[in-house]
Amino acid sequence: MSPSKFIGLPENFAAHGGSVDVLIDMVQWFMLILFVGWTAFFFVCLYRFSRKRNPKASYHGVKGHLSTHLEIAVIIVEIVLLVGMAIPLWKQRVDTFDVVQAQDPARVRVVGWQFGWTYHYPGADGKFGNIDHRQYSGANSLGIDKYDPNAADDFTSPILKIPVDKPAILMLSSKDVIHNFAIVPMRIQQDAIPGEEYPMWFTPTKVMETFVICGQLCGEGHANMVGTLEVIEQDEYREWAAAQSKNALASK
Repeated sequence: MSPSKFIGLPENFAAHGGSVDVLIDMVQWFMLILFVGWTAFFFVCLYRFSRKRNPKASYHGVKGHLSTHLEIAVIIVEIVLLVGMAIPLWKQRVDTFDVVQAQDPARVRVVGWQFGWTYHYPGADGKFGNIDHRQYSGANSLGIDKYDPNAADDFTSPILKIPVDKPAILMLSSKDVIHNFAIVPMRIQQDAIPGEEYPMWFTPTKVMETFVICGQLCGEGHANMVGTLEVIEQDEYREWAAAQSKNALASK
């Protein structure tokens, strides 16, 4: 039984997501046990130490050590969750980045802005063009350097499209304030910070369409900062990317 599913966590669609779900479930079970235990303790105290049963207050306090032992047990469980599961899971994710880069992943630059996302693809040559902030315009919202040969076939999309069963590396940045790019069904999220670029990577396991959201309060339009992710077949992705790259070259 998964308590995470009971509270509405959507199904996992990423290769690494099973480990994340195990950790989430263990934390939820731990929180449930604490909730039941402390609630029961609260009602026991209401009954046992009511004014009717104890008309005269005791000034000696608790003499037993049960509460101390329970607090130590809680600390031990928290240490196990952190040191035994959370940190190794994070280490595994970080250590696999070099492996993922060697697997010819789909690469996309994701740029957040108030209040939306723009996706920058490297085109058929697989090389991103430079970004020149002085070239920002209505037609070039990311400032892609039109004088850079690598940028000739670059293209942007308002929808994030990636292939199924293939690693994807998203390089996250922001044009204004700190955002957070979160894909809950992929069990992944990462801050998008102005002036910086940080990677996040995952492998989708099913053809699907879902939402991406901003997980960081970023202004009055934060709640509406929702994007779309389409996971499509690999052949369909190659055809789509090739057509978009060809159109970008033709428009130069």
